[in-house]
Amino acid sequence: MRADNSEDNLFREQLPNVGRLIREAGRKFFRPSTLTSKFPILGWLPRYRASYLLQDFIAGFTVGLTTIPQAIAYGVVAGLEPQYGLYSAFMGCFAYIVFGSCKDVTIATTAIMALMVNQYATISPDYAVLVCFLAGSIILVLGLLNMGVLVRFISIPVITGFTMAAATTIGSAQINNLVGLKSPSNDLLPAWENFFTHLPNIRKWDALLGIVTLAFLLLMKEVTKIKWGHRLFWKYLSLSRNALAVIFGTFLAYILSRDGNQPFKVTGNITAGVPPFRLPPFGTTIDGEYVSFGEMVSEVGASLASIPMIAILEIVAISKAFSKGKIVDASQEMIALGMCNIMGSFVLSMPVTGSFTRTAVNNASGVRTPLGGAVTGALVLMALAFLTQTFYFIPKTTLAAIIIAAMISLVEFDKVADMWKSKKRDMFPFVVTIVTCLFWSLEYGMLCGIVANLVYILYSSARPQLNITLEKIQGYEIALVDVKQKLDYASAEYLKEKVVRFLNQQSIKISLVIIKGSEINAIDYTVGMNIISLKADLDALNCELLCWNWSISCAGVVCRLKSDLRRIFKTEHALDELVAAHFDSVSGTASTVTIDSAQNEPAVD
Repeated sequence: MRADNSEDNLFREQLPNVGRLIREAGRKFFRPSTLTSKFPILGWLPRYRASYLLQDFIAGFTVGLTTIPQAIAYGVVAGLEPQYGLYSAFMGCFAYIVFGSCKDVTIATTAIMALMVNQYATISPDYAVLVCFLAGSIILVLGLLNMGVLVRFISIPVITGFTMAAATTIGSAQINNLVGLKSPSNDLLPAWENFFTHLPNIRKWDALLGIVTLAFLLLMKEVTKIKWGHRLFWKYLSLSRNALAVIFGTFLAYILSRDGNQPFKVTGNITAGVPPFRLPPFGTTIDGEYVSFGEMVSEVGASLASIPMIAILEIVAISKAFSKGKIVDASQEMIALGMCNIMGSFVLSMPVTGSFTRTAVNNASGVRTPLGGAVTGALVLMALAFLTQTFYFIPKTTLAAIIIAAMISLVEFDKVADMWKSKKRDMFPFVVTIVTCLFWSLEYGMLCGIVANLVYILYSSARPQLNITLEKIQGYEIALVDVKQKLDYASAEYLKEKVVRFLNQQSIKISLVIIKGSEINAIDYTVGMNIISLKADLDALNCELLCWNWSISCAGVVCRLKSDLRRIFKTEHALDELVAAHFDSVSGTASTVTIDSAQNEPAVD
């Protein structure tokens, strides 16, 4: 009885101590380190040095020169008036200082976010602002629930396919603006169709300025490679390329318009002043008809899932790229991004996330702390307050060239080559993602890519790596099943089918199957039931089953279902000793049965 009790205790399922977990969570919640982790500014601000101030100022100012023209351009991409791009470019900078954990990350609207919100923003700007608030709320809740782990389910091939498709779509949509044409759509095929069917209508001065500006921007990216002169000079000259392009284009448009003729299409009036601080619109009026909050949410639909997902993906990927050996807390980055969007929605912002281009500029400029974002935000506010009249003369073709140049850097053919070289199978989710994003939509394209990737995970789970060999040990023929990964419900039937099929295909009689379990670290109820079923099938074939070197937790699942199967789990022998001991016990049992039968025969007669 004692032996049975000890075995019961051995195979008993180990459940977590809920009370202890709650107490530990409570103590952890009230630790100072928890407060610091949720408000990273409390960690770095007390250690801030005066020497950091100049570096943060230079970095923030440089990023600001990049942010202003890009923000105006992305406001246009979103189908909004240009000032909305600027409205989206400052609040995130300030909020990230408090909640952000990566010094390099710059929060603002991006081309991908602008494109994803375009279909709603063209209905009314209120839709873009409401999506910003709702997306921020969703991201914040996910971050507070420590759901940063969800990002791990999106693989690099899917990310690469999505990024390249988005960059191609956005760049293609700007081809018409680059040459002075008006495009009826931001989609890939309609944009190119409009371009080729309206070639005679190309405005030559717009096309000339756009192509020259694009060539200038691409060449300026390479000036950092110049060996002669002061390296720092070439570095900051390259970082200022967007600002220089806008200054040149604006000056040229202003000078040439002095006689009343404007050779370029210009941005036009931008509403001056800082936006009012007010609640996001939970209802709007379109063409004199009131649209309720529920109707607005219904119109946005699936984008309330895809926009937060893409925003999270971008900021986490950027944070990891610039973390430089530090561990990135994805959940904290989600909290920071959620707060940036929520606060931004109070100043008419559209959805924002981390910008790879501006984060790279921030890093290259030598930023020391997130405080550099304050300078960027202040510069955008100053531009809104004092420079909107100047922005009137920014040529649209200049903004198109800036967007196309930024998108070219996102088309990473080297990653595709690496994928092909390292594992060609990964090309499948990449191709699925890029094709569906290009010819269907970005939201559903990303979803299709994730599903395609999960197919591989499910396939490998349903068909685990196992090797069944016929071994002759101690003179006995046995089937040795070597399982190379954990077993779950998807693979339960596969294991059983493979073993039974292997036995039926043999020309000789096999009386023992051994399943090696040293690499099986977990099984579930379905696997346990299939082990029991396999045992019954083998009994019908007059074959024994042993499970060798299974962990206590795995064996416990089966033993709790059927206690008399404890005898099939063996851990104390080497393989040859295990086989010898098994057949010795079988022989001994057979002998005992024979003797008992012989002793009982006379009585029966």
